[in-house]
Amino acid sequence: MKRRVVNWAALAGAPNLPHGVPWEPRARAKIPLRRSCECAVLLFAIACRGAHDRPVRLAGADGRLHYASYGAAGEVTDSGGAINIYAATTANALSPIAARAKPLVYVPNSRSHSVTVIDPTTYSVVRTFNTGEVPQHVVPSYDLKTLWVLNNSSSTLTPIDPLTGNNGAPIHVDDPYNLYYSPDGRLAIVVAERRERLDFRDAGTMKLVQSVRTECRGIDHMEFTADGRYMIATCEFNGRLLKVDLAQRKPIAYLALDTTTGNGGAMPQDVRSSPDGSVFFVADMKADGVRVIDPVRFTQVGFIHTGKGTHGLYPSRDGRLLYATNRGWNTLRAGPHGEGSISVIDPVARVVVANWPVPGGGSPDMGNVTADGKELWVSGRYDREVYVFDTSTGRLTHRIPVGKEPHGLCVWPQPGRYSLGHTGNMR
Repeated sequence: MKRRVVNWAALAGAPNLPHGVPWEPRARAKIPLRRSCECAVLLFAIACRGAHDRPVRLAGADGRLHYASYGAAGEVTDSGGAINIYAATTANALSPIAARAKPLVYVPNSRSHSVTVIDPTTYSVVRTFNTGEVPQHVVPSYDLKTLWVLNNSSSTLTPIDPLTGNNGAPIHVDDPYNLYYSPDGRLAIVVAERRERLDFRDAGTMKLVQSVRTECRGIDHMEFTADGRYMIATCEFNGRLLKVDLAQRKPIAYLALDTTTGNGGAMPQDVRSSPDGSVFFVADMKADGVRVIDPVRFTQVGFIHTGKGTHGLYPSRDGRLLYATNRGWNTLRAGPHGEGSISVIDPVARVVVANWPVPGGGSPDMGNVTADGKELWVSGRYDREVYVFDTSTGRLTHRIPVGKEPHGLCVWPQPGRYSLGHTGNMR
């Protein structure tokens, strides 16, 4: 009997992605099916897969494995079958929704209670608008239709329409220090830092679903395992990491960080996954470097010394480099003209391959890589400015004055199918 070749994507149809997220199918592996019942089994498996089940791996005609899971945290296989969670965030790979957005850079000025909007083509300020008190981050929504300004002390979110750059009326959300989204897009996860709590909310309405209390003082930034089952959060003020089971929505483990690592002390900040999901990188502001964490065993397996006050982590557009911002200070309160720099890390070799100092001193804090990957934009936390680095040379090309204590800067649009939160953890 002649063997039939069936395209799994055509059989499965578009997955049920919430809130209007466009479907862009992954590598279309063709699967030889010897019997029609095999096709039925495949369809049944896809239809019954839960949001947090392990990725479904399908053997293609070339003998390689291709992932068919949409419930995990963005894992995609390359042509060789290796996982790369950043495969959909390559240079200029904008989704149809993001491609319609007006290119702008949004800078929340925490102590000025405002957001400065910058035109990235002219490097000039377009306008500055008032927000609630202490805006911390500008966060793309999962469906890429809204940018949220997190007004921490006012307990409000200010929406921005990315198509126009205009802000709307704020809505009430308790203690929004940071904001993430579950990998299936159904839940917004508000990081309520002062309350040591994670608030799971409906991603569309922001209605509270469940509050989860933690023993994580200064709960801060988060990252998701490649299979979408767990997330790991940094505990800034008690030097720990927290692991959360997403299906059960509860903490399952804490990891006390070694205070003898690097410069001594532990004050974890940003956290990002390696492209293959095998390790997490955790910026530590007191240790002056990046801790390497095994997210499965939940242990520290390495350390990379970077610079003073390591704070933010941003992958390059090809995922082959990791940019670490060194704020120049190990304390929360600091002055201008610190020992600020950018460290460029090879995440495979786990070594620093370049260091870009801020001429005359500065305080690189948080930001994004541009859609084309050619620039790194970061806020200058204690210098009331924004820095623009040329990623091909490491040269600081622009310093743009903004408000007081600029923080979670967001460059928009960014490549990717959806946002897992923060200033653009795209997948």
